[in-house]
Parts: sequence; C-alpha cells; structure tokens
Amino acid sequence: MANLNKVMLIGNVTRDPEIKYTPKGSAVTDLGIAVNRVYTPEGGEKREETTFVDVTLWGRQAEIAGEYCKKGRSVYIEGRLQLDSWEDKTSGQKRSKLRVVGENFQLLGPRPGGGNAGGSGGTEEEYSERPVQRRESSGSAGSGTGRPTPPTVEEDDIPF
Repeated sequence: MANLNKVMLIGNVTRDPEIKYTPKGSAVTDLGIAVNRVYTPEGGEKREETTFVDVTLWGRQAEIAGEYCKKGRSVYIEGRLQLDSWEDKTSGQKRSKLRVVGENFQLLGPRPGGGNAGGSGGTEEEYSERPVQRRESSGSAGSGTGRPTPPTVEEDDIPF
C-alpha cells in the first residue's frame, strides 16, 4: 500500500524564530505560521478562518529562517506531518501535537525594509539560485577578451 505524507503551506510568520543548536551542532528553529482561508457559506456572508501551524526546520534552512524570517513575513513551507506525544508532568495526562517538519521553504514577497539598492525601478529585487562563477585571471587569458566581468555578489545581495 502506498503512503504519502506531504504538506504545502503559504502563510505569514507569527513570531520571530529563534535558532537553537543540538549538542551535536545541528541548527533547529521553530516557526509559527498563520494560514488564512476565506470562504462563503450558504448564507452568502464571506468568512475568514485562520489556522496556526507550528513548523520545525533543521540544518541550513533553520539558520536561514532564523536570519531572514521575521514576524509578518510571507513564507512557503513544504514538509511532512509529525505527531509529537508526551505525558504532561503536572497532570499526568497524555498530550499530543501535530506539527510540520519543514523540508523546504521559500521567503515570499519583497525583502523587508523596501529598499531597492539596484536602482532598477522595480518594487522587488530578483535573485538567481545559480551561484556566480568567478574566473581567476592568469596572465593574458582573462584580460582583453571582450567578455563582461561577472558581477560581484555581496553578502547583502544573497537572500538565503
């Protein structure tokens, strides 16, 4: 029998994430996101429903989220559901909580601050996931060839 455990969500970050590290050095962060659903029941009056979801990110993605995800920022999360179960120490009752373990995420919308350092006139900067290749010039091979020099990438230009 086939199994599938896949979740895709788009929502807004509800609190600034905090990066923590395991004893072995792996980064982990918990995000809270709010996902809105607008629907119209038979009565015809529009209603909005908000679902709050806890998301856990690991490794490099946790570090990226900790640096760039701020409260209110729109994010796309891809991951899987995980059920956490424990016994409440004060009441002794069994508790459980469903969470999303993020396997991939993407920041949506313009960068915070609204600054557009490139001066291109757009409202949102574009980024490429392909790294810029730099060539070492050795002798005359790299100079005078008529090829444009690849742009330098500064840390502030890298979204992740």
